[in-house]
Formats: sequence, structure tokens, C-alpha cells
Amino acid sequence: MNLSRRAVGAGLLSVAASSAVATGALAQAYPSKPIRIVVPTGAGGITDIVARIVGARLSERLGQPVLIDNRPGASGIIGTEVAARAAPDGYTLLMVYPSHPVNPTLKKQLPYDTLRDFTGVTTLTTVSLVLLVPPSLPVKTVQELIALARKERVTFASVGAGSLAHLGAELFRSRTGIEMTQVPYRSAPAAQQALMSGEVTVFFDTPITAVPLVKDGRLRALGVSTRTRSALLPDVPTIEEAGVPGYEVLGWNGILVPAATPAPIVQKLNAELRAILAESDIRQKLEQQGANPAPMDQEAFARLIRDDVARWGELIRAAGIQPE
Repeated sequence: MNLSRRAVGAGLLSVAASSAVATGALAQAYPSKPIRIVVPTGAGGITDIVARIVGARLSERLGQPVLIDNRPGASGIIGTEVAARAAPDGYTLLMVYPSHPVNPTLKKQLPYDTLRDFTGVTTLTTVSLVLLVPPSLPVKTVQELIALARKERVTFASVGAGSLAHLGAELFRSRTGIEMTQVPYRSAPAAQQALMSGEVTVFFDTPITAVPLVKDGRLRALGVSTRTRSALLPDVPTIEEAGVPGYEVLGWNGILVPAATPAPIVQKLNAELRAILAESDIRQKLEQQGANPAPMDQEAFARLIRDDVARWGELIRAAGIQPE
């Protein structure tokens, strides 16, 4: 009996040791071929720019090409489906942003499960929104905009249902009790042009595209959406500072992989990406784009996505927006 127990114990130790060796070998062997980052947006936006900055350094650190695969369309759904159907081997990464946890509420049916079909690696950056109005509008503060909206019809530009620009405006409307009508545009540049011409009243834009127009005097910034001011617009108050209690919209970008990707590979990617975001030149490049490096561990990232699914879902339903 004792001999049998010793034999079983030895067998279990042997299995555990073999598993540890296999796990270590898997992590050491990866990667052995090019990696692609699926970016479910077009080239030139903040999500694409962050992917390219981080991807170039990841290629250097791993010794393999890291290719950016832009798959825009359908609020990120097209590119996300591509990644969901990819082999779970660590060679396809997905760059996501807040539309990812918004889509389950906005769409009646998705070709993937937002929570079950992916594993979070880490967030990369956070970004604020800038509340913009045309210089011709007779308001210079958030409170003056609210007062105007209580007397006149106010419109806001969006770049699609569920976009951060849309959600930022809906939350502003909800927190202030004013009425604003959405006017959708195909892209941020189109929305900016509409704002500059006075076609719409308000646009919540990202710093990368907002700051140059503000500094040129072509648009006026009334507030930023985060709890702290933007380093690129230090004189512009937060919207909460400007008298809208509880207002906060925090944009982010992060990396997911297909759900069955082996844990050692996910852990290796997490460690590499966190190390990249700690490098001073990478931090500087990102901050110049208005993006703040903000890595998370895997559990925190998963929690962020779950919380955003619930938070934005509640706002969308309260606004009466019907899923398509």
C-alpha cells in the first residue's frame, strides 16, 4: 500500500515537472514567426497610432515582425470577428477600445461573445475627450453652454453610435439635464469640419486631433472629460471642475487575444507590453499623442471590460437608444 502511494506520488511529481518544463518551453519558444495586431479601425486614429508605436517596439523586443492589420468597419465588429476566429496561438492580437464593451448593448447580435471569446492581456493607454465648440458660438465655459442649451436647440457631432464621442455627449446630456440632438458623421475630420462651419454645436474629440485646431483658434475647448486636466491643454478645466459633478469619460486602448491562448504566452505578452510602456521614449511618444501609458494586470483589464459593458449599457438604455 505504501509502495503504491509512493508510486502515485512520484507519478504526480513527474507529471507536474513535465508540465512545468512544457510550460517553460512554450514561453521560451514563442514567438517563432511574425505576429499581427488586428486594429478594428482605419489608419491614422489614436487606436491605430498607439498600436504602431507599441507594435514597433514589441517587434524589437521579441525579434519577430509585428504587423498592423487594419480592419475597420461596423464600430470595430469586423476586425474583432477576424481576431475571434484566429488560432489561439499568440500570433493574432486584437487592439480594442471602448466600442468593444459598448457593442453588446448596441447590437442585437454579434458574431462573437465579447466576454467569453477573448482573454485580456493588458490595457496600453488611456485618453481624455475634449469638449469642443466653434469660436463663433457665444459661449466660453461649460456653464454658458448649458445655459444656451436650455434656451436654444443644441446639436452634437458623433462618429457613429457607441463611439466615445457619442457616449461622451450622452453622458453630458444625462448629467446636465439638457437636450442635445445627435448628428452622425463618417469620421472625426468630417465632424470637425461640421463643427468649424457651425453645422453642429458640440463635438467631443480626442486630443490628438483636437489640440492643433484649438491652438490654431479654429475650435474652442471648454473642458476635458477625465478627472484630471490634460497635459496638452493645461488651462482647460475638467468638465467636473466646470460644474458637472460626477462627469468622467475615460477612453482606453488595450490588447486582447483569443480566449484559448495558452497562459504562458499571455503572461509573456503582458510582461513585454508593460516593460515597453515603462520606457521613457515610448511614454514620450504616446503622451505627445494625448495618450497616457496605463498598463493593467490581466484581472484588472477583464474587470474594466465587464464594468464598461454594464456602465455604458445602462447609459444607452436610459437614453432610449435601440439596438440595431
